[in-house]
Amino acid sequence: MRLPLVLLGSWSALSAQTPPPEGMVWIAGGEAVLGSQHGAADAPLHRVRLSGFWLDATEVSNAQFAAFVQATGFVTDAEKVPSKEDVPDLPDEARFAGSLVFAPPPGAVDLRQFWTWWEFRRGACWRHPEGPGSTIVGREEHPVVHVSWRDAQAYARWAHKRLPTEAEWEYAARGGLDQQRYVWGKEPQRDGAFHANIWQGTFPRENTAADGHVATAPVRTFAANGFGLFGMSGNVWEWCADRYHPEGYGDGKALAIDPQGPAAAFDPQEPGVDKRVMRGGSFLCSDVYCLGYLPGTRMKSTPDTGLCHTGFRCAASAPPPAAGKQASPGRAVRR
Repeated sequence: MRLPLVLLGSWSALSAQTPPPEGMVWIAGGEAVLGSQHGAADAPLHRVRLSGFWLDATEVSNAQFAAFVQATGFVTDAEKVPSKEDVPDLPDEARFAGSLVFAPPPGAVDLRQFWTWWEFRRGACWRHPEGPGSTIVGREEHPVVHVSWRDAQAYARWAHKRLPTEAEWEYAARGGLDQQRYVWGKEPQRDGAFHANIWQGTFPRENTAADGHVATAPVRTFAANGFGLFGMSGNVWEWCADRYHPEGYGDGKALAIDPQGPAAAFDPQEPGVDKRVMRGGSFLCSDVYCLGYLPGTRMKSTPDTGLCHTGFRCAASAPPPAAGKQASPGRAVRR
C-alpha cells in the first residue's frame, strides 16, 4: 500500500529559470507512520508530517568526496591524530591517525563481543579503506567511507546542502510504502533477487557474497525504491543531522511536524557522550546479527568517529521543482 502524499507547498512557486539540484530527488511532503516494525524500544511507531525536501539519489561517492577534498584541501577526522580533547583517556602510544576496520575472526565468536571483529587500523581513511596499501582506484563510484559526522557536515556545507533529519531519511527510505518491513516491501527477496548489499553467510567470519559484494558496492548497484533513491538499505550506514536519544520520538502518540530531533543527546551505554544518529545499515548487516538495514532501525555514534561501513547522503531545503521542470518522486533530476 502506498501512502497518500499530502503536498505541503506549491510546485509552481519557483521561477522556471531556476534549475533543480543535480543528482537529487524531490521528496514531496506528506504524513506517514515511521518507526520499527520489529519492536525496537528506541524506535516506536509514531506519526510525522514533513514538508517537501530534496535528497541525494545516492550515497556520496568516493569521486564526489575527492572533488570536495581537491577543492578545499579538507582533512578528515580519520586522517588526523586524535586530540586529547576528543579522546582524553587514549594513551599516547595509541594516539595515531586511523579508523575502525572490519577484521573477520578466524573462528566462532560470541556475537555479544563485537570488539573481536573490529580493529583500529593506523592509516585507514577514505583514501585507504582497508588501511595502507588499499586504494579507492576502481571504486570511484562506491560510497565514501571512514567519514565522521563532522566530515559529512563539512561536505554538505561545501555542496550548499545539509544532512537529512532522521525523519526525512526514514520517510524517504520507505519510498511511499506504508509500514513495510523492508524498503522494497514485505518479503526479504522479490523475484529471487537481492535488493540490498548486506551479509550472507555465517557472521562475522564467513561472507558468501551471494549478492555479489563482500564490502561496499557501487552506489547504484541495486534497484531504486519507490521515490527513485538508491542504497537506502544496506551498503553503508548514513549520518543524519539529529542527536541520538532513546526517547527521541517522545510517546509516539502526537503528530510530529518536521521534527529536528532532541535538543541533547543521550546514550544509556555511554551517558554524557554526544551521539548522532546513523540510518540504513551496511554490508555487515544480516538477519542473524544486525537488523540495521530495515528502514525503522536506528544506530548512533560519536560525531568524530569514522568507520569502514559509514557514509552519508545530503538533503536540501530548497523550493520544489519549477513549473515545467517538475520531478516526480521516483526519478532523480539531472541537468
